[in-house]
Amino acid sequence: MIHVRTAFLGVLVAAVFGLSACNKAPATSHLVALSAQLAGGSEVPPTNSSGKGSLEATLDKQTNVLTWTVTYSELSGPATAAHFHGPAIAGAAAGVALPISGKLESPIKGEATLTPEQSADLLAGKWYVNVHSAADPNGEIRGQVALRS
Repeated sequence: MIHVRTAFLGVLVAAVFGLSACNKAPATSHLVALSAQLAGGSEVPPTNSSGKGSLEATLDKQTNVLTWTVTYSELSGPATAAHFHGPAIAGAAAGVALPISGKLESPIKGEATLTPEQSADLLAGKWYVNVHSAADPNGEIRGQVALRS
């Protein structure tokens, strides 16, 4: 009788642990967190802007969907444009890889599906984000996008 109780208890414990393992949240290893700190000194060539900002973004490596929030303050005037540029390392300039459309007041939120090549450049640190103004039409503040630590 003791062996039956022990066996039953063992099966019950295994079932409880098995169910709890099945109820765990799905793995999110396909999500990559990215960030950037935007400043005038990071522009090419650097600006004298006292503006500052940040990017918080997530890339889903399975779907290549990039979701972002850009916050900024102290620009010389209203934002006239914002873009992701690449491929370029810090200190180098590149063309627009992904325009940011819609409302440009801080915070700027958006989402886009990237090509596999764009995702690879982004994950390799070869994209930057910048915010433009009338005073600095080529970009007032800029930040290199990197994996969030």
